[in-house]
Amino acid sequence: MITKDMIIGEIMKNYPGADKVLMGVGMHCLGCPSSQMETLQDACIVHGLDVNFVLEQLNK
Repeated sequence: MITKDMIIGEIMKNYPGADKVLMGVGMHCLGCPSSQMETLQDACIVHGLDVNFVLEQLNK
């Protein structure tokens, strides 16, 4: 299960298909250096996304 405290890079590495979900909700900078140290919650704040909605989509 993916949580809001997980690092974006960790999610991308361990959950195949997460990249498509994240791109689909508007998070288009998955390869940027910040993705290796930024939590999902932090990335959602930066991108103006609702972390709970993103988590729901990722954990389907």
